Amino acid sequence: MASTVWKGYISFGLISVPVRLFAAAREEHVSFNQIHTVCGSRIKQQTYCPVCERVVERSELAKGYAVGKDSYVLVSGDELKKLEASSSEVMEILQFVKLSDVDPIYFESSYYSAAEGPGRKAYTLLMQGMEKLGVAALAKVTLHQREQIVLIRPYHHGILLHTLYYPAEVREIAEYGKDEDQSVQKAEVALTEEFIRQLTAEFNPSIYKDEYRDRVMQLIESKEAGQGASVQEPPRRKLAPVIDLMDALKKSIEQQQGQPAAASAKKPPQRATGTQEKPARRRRTG
Repeated sequence: MASTVWKGYISFGLISVPVRLFAAAREEHVSFNQIHTVCGSRIKQQTYCPVCERVVERSELAKGYAVGKDSYVLVSGDELKKLEASSSEVMEILQFVKLSDVDPIYFESSYYSAAEGPGRKAYTLLMQGMEKLGVAALAKVTLHQREQIVLIRPYHHGILLHTLYYPAEVREIAEYGKDEDQSVQKAEVALTEEFIRQLTAEFNPSIYKDEYRDRVMQLIESKEAGQGASVQEPPRRKLAPVIDLMDALKKSIEQQQGQPAAASAKKPPQRATGTQEKPARRRRTG
């Protein structure tokens, strides 16, 4: 059974819906441990105090906020707990918005919500109302000791939540967006549009997979079987700056026309059923 990330209420108007949140997605990659090559043992991380010159136990640790060089204000977990907002238990809807008005750059993590007991009818009403009007809701919730803005939207007969970055957390990069004044020819734009049209298909995430992770697992299994590093390296493309854009676009279109149509990309995406095939071993769970 999936572990609960948060338990509380979605509140709109005078209606409160008891819900649980579950992580909707989690990054997967091959996890390695640090090994001492001399004896083959796993290294243990220790917390060391350079002033006392000894290893420190977890019970001796406290949270400290730096207010100057080597100067900290200590704050206890109980003190922080008292400061938690009401959103630690109640997720009150602040407003409804069109989903298209929310720029994807603000999206952080995704969570499934599941209604409990008598709240199922109100949950369904909220979901169907948003679905019919084509809107999403904005609310506040405290997750992992941090109050966050969340976007709530209908998704596959349920309600999905996305935590959002605050505007101050979205970085501005001085180098970004400085090429907008570059002049391009109409013919170049037309050829670029033609190339884009050739690669346009319905979104089907099931056709993509982490090929690097698969190769790493093949390497591990090959070495475990005593076969050494027998995994074939992927081909490397040699790229160089394009001098003639028109010529490069024309060749790109001709090359794409010679490729077989990716029929699988035209299929609508499949819903996860909970019976997906798992990798043979060492799947990351944390």
